[in-house]
Amino acid sequence: MSPSHAPIVDRQDALRRWYSTPPGRALLAAVQVHLDRFLPELFGFHALQLGQVTLGEDLLASSRINHRFCMECRPGEGHVAALPEAWPMLADSLDLVLLMHTLELSEDPHQVMREVERTLLPEGNVIIVGFNPLSAMGLWEMLPGRRGSTPWAQPCYSTGRAREWLSLLGFEVLARAYAGFTPPAGGKGLRERLGIVQGLGGRNLPYLGGAYVILARKRVSTMTPMRPRWRAMRGMVPGGMAKPLCRRRDRE
Repeated sequence: MSPSHAPIVDRQDALRRWYSTPPGRALLAAVQVHLDRFLPELFGFHALQLGQVTLGEDLLASSRINHRFCMECRPGEGHVAALPEAWPMLADSLDLVLLMHTLELSEDPHQVMREVERTLLPEGNVIIVGFNPLSAMGLWEMLPGRRGSTPWAQPCYSTGRAREWLSLLGFEVLARAYAGFTPPAGGKGLRERLGIVQGLGGRNLPYLGGAYVILARKRVSTMTPMRPRWRAMRGMVPGGMAKPLCRRRDRE
């Protein structure tokens, strides 16, 4: 494996280990609920998933797009092996892209977004799943004595930052949802006492969700040609000279 691949592979392995824990599985189930709500409404021919937090799991299973494939940076784990900053796909070739924590894992999230814009067809869709740094889980990592044992200890990008990148690339955000409202760690008693946050968060405090799901569409502005409104051509006078557009009225 190339040394340049090592950092993202290490982060991917750590992410998979966390998603194999009970809090991780609960968060993935909550995220999948939103994916299953968005995906059946999106159509096309080719759908790409970047990132598998659980090997072999098809997060796009509820999509109506038949040709679905996965890209990973480690050969053998997906249908395509490539870095998230350089995709081996033609421009304007995909109808749907799912970024499963790809922005957090990438060394250059801006380039990832540029690849999304390049490969999506006009009116194609992108779904971004990311960790919410302003969530209860993100604030949990700021408590004294925390050792950075959850993904929120790593760089995370807020929904505002993601929407800003999307807007700069000409995307329109269609929907935004949050998932996961309980602490990712701590004693069982503490998590049970705070279980009420799960119910209240989903209804009244959605921005506290540990993860967010953003659905956006690639808009391509096209110039509508407008025919110039030419004034009617004046008649021709004998000798081939055009009549003047305006002339002084002869005095009587």
